[in-house]
Amino acid sequence: MIPPHNSLVKYDNPILVATTKNGGQASSTQTEDILNSILPPREWTEDGQLWVQYVSSTPATRLDVINLQESLDHKLQQRQARETGICPIREELYSQCFDDVIRQVTINCAERGLLLLRVRDEIRMTTAAYQTLYESSIAFGMRKALMSEQKKGEMENTIRSLDSDTEDLEHQVGELSKRIEDIQAKEKERREADEVAHTAEVDRLKGLNEQLKASLEGLLSAPKK
Repeated sequence: MIPPHNSLVKYDNPILVATTKNGGQASSTQTEDILNSILPPREWTEDGQLWVQYVSSTPATRLDVINLQESLDHKLQQRQARETGICPIREELYSQCFDDVIRQVTINCAERGLLLLRVRDEIRMTTAAYQTLYESSIAFGMRKALMSEQKKGEMENTIRSLDSDTEDLEHQVGELSKRIEDIQAKEKERREADEVAHTAEVDRLKGLNEQLKASLEGLLSAPKK
């Protein structure tokens, strides 16, 4: 019978739910109950039959610890867990390894195992809190980035609008400058024309005055009859 998934935690052979667990001694019943409360049995259905698998209550030897360490290293490499940073695979495997260490300690000393259980749960809660904080910071950063992008778009629209207004004003300035130049040119032409006309009128009046003077002098110098 194949269990639903491999784990670094050591389990006994799976059994049908209809049968009783074999291999346990009466003196270890309390220890098994504690183990089952710490690491609940795994259950799965295959071919319409419900199977259950309990954690092993066999005391661990030094060789078991060495095998556990080797299995951990092998699975880390096999599943390509990252050595640094956040890695769910590495977190899962180390959690399984810690659970089996708790199992081994609980078999020899239940109180020590329960204390390790408290430590494990506290670590998990702290990790979950940090994860929540990290996700919140990521969400906050994303909101800030979106707001910045939105403000950037608004500023770009404002800049484009101001550029358009500037172009319109520059166009108006150009038109007004052209009108001023045209008016100044026309005014200059008018003044020049007035000066020419004034000069001509003065010259005409001078000529007329000379003629009148000559006529008057001629009349005055004529002999009396």
